[in-house]
Amino acid sequence: MLEISNLNQFYGESHTLWDVKLDVAQGDCVCLMGRNGVGKTTLLRTVMGLLPARGGEIRFAGDDIAKLGPEQRARVGIGYVPQGREIFSQLTVEENLRVGLPVRKDRAKEIPEYIFELFPVLKKMLRRRGGDLSGGQQQQLAIGRALVIEPKMLILDEPTEGIQPNVVREIGEVILRLNKERNLTVLFVEQKLAFARRVGQKFFILDRGRNVAQGEMSDLNDQLVSRYLVV
Repeated sequence: MLEISNLNQFYGESHTLWDVKLDVAQGDCVCLMGRNGVGKTTLLRTVMGLLPARGGEIRFAGDDIAKLGPEQRARVGIGYVPQGREIFSQLTVEENLRVGLPVRKDRAKEIPEYIFELFPVLKKMLRRRGGDLSGGQQQQLAIGRALVIEPKMLILDEPTEGIQPNVVREIGEVILRLNKERNLTVLFVEQKLAFARRVGQKFFILDRGRNVAQGEMSDLNDQLVSRYLVV
């Protein structure tokens, strides 16, 4: 579904991604891993069109999307939950969720009911401002907002960062449900090893902007963890 080949990226004169290759098949749930500063967020932002690729190819569902803007990439079916959530703090929960409706191909006017089934707290807080929610509730809102567009693929950047343990468990269950019950393809960045192993089917490790290891989650052994993940 997502095919990245020979992707290069720079910040100024600093070469941040080096010929990165990544394939995410339909129905996969892939965890993108690596220490801080190795290029994980840069890779996701480049996939979403928030950073222009400086070389290589990005294909989604067989089509070249490298020259599409972020909104166009959302329209072809990529939902994105950025690091730090980036909800609209002055808008209500309902208004935050409705932001994604214009992107839908079916031009639906109502928020899909299944989002409230996944996150019942959002239905209870529809009139509350996003900035008044707890960190865990804001993360649920950010995921719900990405799901409003009915994506074919969901990309999440550190979905458990700064969130209380009970909500971390809930988010893990939601990702698993989306992947298994709705066959939603998922690519997520995660630092918590236990969460990554519980939720991800496959792993992909970046180190200094290069892809250095990948495989089934069961193949993520202590040697790889020690070499590329332990701080």
